[in-house]
Amino acid sequence: MLSSFTSKKPEKEFSAVSPSPNLVTPPLPPSPQHPPVPPRAIATPPRADDRSAVSVIGADLAIIGNLVSKGEVHIEGEVQGDLYGSLVQIGERARITGGIIADEVVVRGHVMGSIRSKKVMLQTSSHVEGDIYHQSLAIEQGAFFEGKSRRSEDPTAGVQRPDIPIPSQS
Repeated sequence: MLSSFTSKKPEKEFSAVSPSPNLVTPPLPPSPQHPPVPPRAIATPPRADDRSAVSVIGADLAIIGNLVSKGEVHIEGEVQGDLYGSLVQIGERARITGGIIADEVVVRGHVMGSIRSKKVMLQTSSHVEGDIYHQSLAIEQGAFFEGKSRRSEDPTAGVQRPDIPIPSQS
């Protein structure tokens, strides 16, 4: 026995009408893909002493002078000076002329100067001209490196990191 199904057209056609300015739409219920975000998580700015805060030097920014950070720094622009940080990441289009002193350094861009770090990673697009003092060094195929590689148990020993007070946000 065969049965057929037919769809019934709606009795009333809906037209696109702009909503009334007094109409308030209720918020959508949370879905498994988008759990609700507590309002406090959005409103709380990162503190200066927060290790998870990342400082970013954008592609349109050029800095002449030294950069000192207690946390993570991502460079996409140009820096003419020394960089100090815990984790320093040099973006593909970034250009650094100066030394880098950090616990960990990842280079994708251009560095002209020495690097002193426990862990150094030169990725495929990197171009480094200078000596590297390291505990661990990884160089991907295609990376350019011109200089000396010096393994050291403590590559940052003897290097005086500038201590610049960070203003409190009271």
